[in-house]
Amino acid sequence: MPLTIDGRSFSSLHFAGIMGSGMSAIAQYLAWSGQAITGSDRIAFTDEMKDCKEKLERCGCRIFPQDGSGLTGTTEALVISTAIENDNAEITAAQKCGIPILHRSDLLAAIVASHRTLAVCGTSGKSTVVAMIFEILRACGKNPSLLTGANLIRLDQEGLLGNAFKGDSGLLVIEADESDGTLVKYRPGQAVFLNLSKDHHPVAVTLELFQRLSSQTPFVLKNADDPELNPLNASQTFGLSNRADCRPEAIKAVTPFIRFTLNGTALEAPLAGRHNLSNALAALCACANQGCHLEEMVEPLREFRGVMRRFSVSRTPLGITVIDDYAHNPEKIKAALLTARDFGARVFAVFQPHGFGPTRFLKEELVDAFAQFIRETDEVSFLPIYYPGGTVKKDISSEDLSERVAKRGVRSQAPLNRT
Repeated sequence: MPLTIDGRSFSSLHFAGIMGSGMSAIAQYLAWSGQAITGSDRIAFTDEMKDCKEKLERCGCRIFPQDGSGLTGTTEALVISTAIENDNAEITAAQKCGIPILHRSDLLAAIVASHRTLAVCGTSGKSTVVAMIFEILRACGKNPSLLTGANLIRLDQEGLLGNAFKGDSGLLVIEADESDGTLVKYRPGQAVFLNLSKDHHPVAVTLELFQRLSSQTPFVLKNADDPELNPLNASQTFGLSNRADCRPEAIKAVTPFIRFTLNGTALEAPLAGRHNLSNALAALCACANQGCHLEEMVEPLREFRGVMRRFSVSRTPLGITVIDDYAHNPEKIKAALLTARDFGARVFAVFQPHGFGPTRFLKEELVDAFAQFIRETDEVSFLPIYYPGGTVKKDISSEDLSERVAKRGVRSQAPLNRT
């Protein structure tokens, strides 16, 4: 089925950077929809991406080196994301051949417009809430489609990559990422706003994006506990305070699992932390607005499988608890460290900053987060900053962060490599 963008139909697309989380999700969805999908990635043929490559190919995507060779006479458009730089070989090849270039967000906007879409927004927790909503709706017989930025464990166990699914209803659940500002292109039927803090942009900039999206969305659900979201007009609110329309009557536990009562119904989820209690409330309220009854949602919430690298807990034979979490902004780091305290008397945190630009932008907030939440008995290690490639100023280091945190009285170090 062709995809219509600005009045033009496309049925053969090539993705530059197809293995990126947002790109791979759309590529899979369109391949399942009958599109001819090809793609490239600079790391496509590495051992670490073997599983991803195989699963994309299983969906019908053909993978090429990122050198322009995947663009052919049948390619109707090249799809890029904000991460693709102008001197990329794929862009050069497309321009030479006169092939139109589309941004990933234009495709997502077109898909959103053709569905009854539920969009999840916020600077923290989007992937978890999207996954909860999807699993609950699926268990309630709604059979939704899914486009998200992280791999669901349940879908991975079903043999899929995990960040996309094509249901047979007109309902679609998406993660609306604010990082590049393109979420204002979407016009969903329902939007859920989880929280707002400094991440990719200053708070004021992200708030403006959220306000624009909410103004073009018929039903808005927001977190009543986050004062930064107060300027947003909402149809309904959720949260832990008395200000919320949807709130628990009793909170029985937040670790190792959350257990609470909502409208007289006992609920639990295999997740830890007060932030995940808030996430669960958001998912339950969103699903209720899609016609799910609370009693139907008890089991799928209890059986929620989770998302890869979202506070994944394992234990070694020596009894050491190991927690793997994707927390990369200050608020996520605070939530992870605070929750980790309930799993052991001491916390040894290992943090790898995600990119030179984001680390520079969030430097003060990162230092504050570790200085406040690493206790005297704890310790933090800063690994070398993750570098995904491309043009960037490398004028900040993990050593800089470690030194500043140590000056605040925290046991901190910056090893030169991951070993």
